[in-house]
This record gives sequence, C-alpha cells and structure tokens, in this order.
Amino acid sequence: MDAPRFQLAFLVIFAVASSAAAAGACSSVTFSSNRVYAACSDLPHLSSSLHWSFDATAATLSLAFVAPPPKPEGWVAWAINPTADGMIGSQALIAFHQPNGSMGVRTYNITGYGSIAEGAIDFQTSDLAAEYSGGVMRVFGKVKLPAGTTAVKQVWQVGSSVADGVPQQHAIAQENMQSKGKLDLIKGAVSGSEASSSRNKNVHGVLNAVSWGILLPIGAIFSRYLKTFESADPTWFYLHVTCQIIGYGVGVGGWATGLSLGSKSKGIEYTTHRSIGMALFSLATLQVFALFLRPNKDHKYRFYWNIYHHLVGYTVIILGIINVFQGLDILGVDHKWRAGYIIAICILGGIALFLEVATWIVVLKRKSDGSTRPYGESTSNGAQKPLSV
Repeated sequence: MDAPRFQLAFLVIFAVASSAAAAGACSSVTFSSNRVYAACSDLPHLSSSLHWSFDATAATLSLAFVAPPPKPEGWVAWAINPTADGMIGSQALIAFHQPNGSMGVRTYNITGYGSIAEGAIDFQTSDLAAEYSGGVMRVFGKVKLPAGTTAVKQVWQVGSSVADGVPQQHAIAQENMQSKGKLDLIKGAVSGSEASSSRNKNVHGVLNAVSWGILLPIGAIFSRYLKTFESADPTWFYLHVTCQIIGYGVGVGGWATGLSLGSKSKGIEYTTHRSIGMALFSLATLQVFALFLRPNKDHKYRFYWNIYHHLVGYTVIILGIINVFQGLDILGVDHKWRAGYIIAICILGGIALFLEVATWIVVLKRKSDGSTRPYGESTSNGAQKPLSV
C-alpha cells in the first residue's frame, strides 16, 4: 500500500474510532434475545448505562439497565421516583441472584432507609428479566407510565449483598448518593443532580467560612483591642456589633443551606460537623438575644454579663473555625482553598497578636502613670475601672 492510500485508510479508521468514542460506551452494548433500544446513555455514576425505547402513544417505556454490582452476590437497581428526587418514594426494579441461583427481578416501593420488602409498585410492569455475565448485571422490563408523560425522575443503585432474598443496604459514598437525575423520554437526554448539589455545597461552605470563620473573629478583634484607645470610643462598639450581626446573618444562611443539604442527603451523616453547626447556631442566637438584656455599665450584674458574653463569644469563634475545617474535609476541596483559609486565619491571628502586645503596652503605661483604666470604660460617677479582656 502506497503512502497516500495508507494515510487515507488511517484517517478513515481514526474517524470511525472517534465517532464510536463520541457515541459513548453504551452504544457498543449488545443484549440477548435480539433486544434493541432506540436510545442509550452512559449514566454519570456507578459505571452504569440505561438503554430505552419509548412509545409515547401507549406511554410504555422499554428499558435495559446495565451496571456492575460491587460483588457477584450483590444487586443492581433502577427506579422511577414520581414524587421526589431521591430514593424515598422510588418505584424500583431490583435484580439479584434468587435463592435458586438464577437471576431475577423484583419490585419494591421504597418508603424508608431501613429494610425493604418486595411489593407492588405504582406502575404496571411486564417482561421483567435479568442477566449476569462478565461481572455486569442487566435489568430488562417494560413500564407503563401515566398518559402524557415525557420525562421521569430516575434513581439507580448497586449493593454488595443479599440476605435471605432481601437486598441489603448499599454504600453511602458520594457516587452512590448522587446516582439520580432526570430522564427526558422524548429528547433522549439524561441529566444528573450532582451539579446542583455541588453548587449548594459550595454556597454552604462559603457562607459558613465567611461568617463563623472570618467575620466573627474580626468583630472580636474590634471589641478587644480598639476600645483600648479613648479616641475609638464608641466607634469600636459599632464596628463590633455591625460585624457580629452581619456575620450572624450570613451564618444563619449557611446553617439553613446545611439543613437543606441534610434533608436531601439522608443516609449521609456527618455527625461531628452537624453537631458543631447546631451548637454554633444556638450559641450565636443566644448571644444576639443577650444584647437586649445587657445591663448598664454601672449595674451590679454587668460584671457577670461580661463574663458570659466573652465566654460564649470566644466559644463560638473557636467552634466556628473548627467547623470550617470540618467542612473543608467533607467537601474535599483543592489544597489551595484550605491553604487560603489557613493564611486568612494566620493573618487575623498575627494582627491579634500584634494588637495584644500593643494593648498591654498601653495598659502597663497607664498603670505606671497611676491609671487603673486599661480599656476605657468608666462608671456612672466618672471613676475609671478596669474592663475584662
């Protein structure tokens, strides 16, 4: 073969290979019993694919779901959820080795996260069958949908074991929890939910990092150090309150998005992160309401209120910083984001250390001059008295 012909042949082969790759791995899957489907899509999680044909007139969906179970004795499932986005409410087809050793498909109405029981589902099904070969399970069936249906919310899953004919709980890794999305039966398009979930997690992380992890420490710095200087009174107070209120408001937004994420990700529990978050919200809310109960400077209970205010305030700051790092671990963010937050905290810590030294220099100088007023607060009769730091 001469060079031009060889080059032409190479280009044709390359084009065909590129076209096949672009079509996706699902297009190369073949099925027994001459099963052929009009459309297919490689699903974004669990190395799975869905193949289907949809008869809009009869509202009948013929499908094949293909996925590798974690173990040969495991199971695979495909479901339609007519009421929600996740597992609860799913009308599932689950395939696994039956007690007699053959592959079979059973139907399940998933109503909770505990043990499941076989039963009728909301859709009429027919031609249910399953196969296992080469480490992959295939689920076949027909589902009768409500008239006029053009899209469904789908959920798919895999599990590693079956006990006494009952599929056992699947793993709760991120890939398992994101195996859901929307199937457009007309356009043949599959969309996942991971983009929206990821965006919400990022919003949650940013709000909490900015509020509990940055704004509240800055507000504490204003309060502790600026009031050392008489010229900063009462500016330091307004800066402190403004910073803390804004930080609290942003933190409430982060807390609310966390609750939303938790309600949509049942089965995934970050107990420590969640517990610290609840404690933060409770203590910060208590701190805000305590402002309305703050005694006057000369009140006999003001000393005890100051102790409470400082104790709760510093506790919130410490827990906030700890929980930000907890959140960074959960999100699995790039190292640069963790490094960036560490740098921000170090900068704030350096500023606080510098001001702490400067504050005590001022305090000691005032004491040497005979003054007992280290932080600029005076009693109602004008006598100066020290403030706790």
